[in-house]
Amino acid sequence: MNFTPLGKRVLVKRLEEASTTASGIIIPDNAAEKPSQGEVVAISSEVSELKNGNNVLFGKFAGNEVSLDGEKYLVLDVEDIFGIIG
Repeated sequence: MNFTPLGKRVLVKRLEEASTTASGIIIPDNAAEKPSQGEVVAISSEVSELKNGNNVLFGKFAGNEVSLDGEKYLVLDVEDIFGIIG
């Protein structure tokens, strides 16, 4: 994959959450909430506060979902990212 975001944007891969509850109940994919955490995989040249590999927290309905090389990613504006985890 060769993708470079433009403007103040980053490309993020969502982190997968477990699809079972603590008591062992399996949650179907269509009922599970999408996680609001992800790993930064590409950064615009205009973004200086993030780097590849950062785990970030973002808004539930933020960004635009794109498919690259058969995998799903989010293109997020930097303003939609709340902070770096870890």
